[in-house]
Amino acid sequence: MAKHRIYTTSFASVYPLYVAKAEKKGRTKAEVDRVITWLTGYGQKELEAQLEKQTDFESFFAEAPKINPSRALIKGVICDVRVEDIKEPTMREIRYLDKLIDELARGKTMDKILRRE
Repeated sequence: MAKHRIYTTSFASVYPLYVAKAEKKGRTKAEVDRVITWLTGYGQKELEAQLEKQTDFESFFAEAPKINPSRALIKGVICDVRVEDIKEPTMREIRYLDKLIDELARGKTMDKILRRE
């Protein structure tokens, strides 16, 4: 079975869409970056380097320094699929990020988004 095209899509090509979605709802680029760094373990400079390199989604998550173990607390539906039911690991990580960006755009507090409660 062929890989989903999102795996070979540049993370940098989708990143501005994440930022635009958040900003449209009154959130900031810094908050988007905070969510991404929390999930992946990238520092700000490392994140910017990945964006500059045009790293694809598969590599972006494969090269992540420290995937946050609390991401397993992310539950819910994204694209009509429950994130906790996704079997393929890379797709699950991508959908975790999508879910976090959705929560940010919906106005959840950072503590709730970053699973501190």
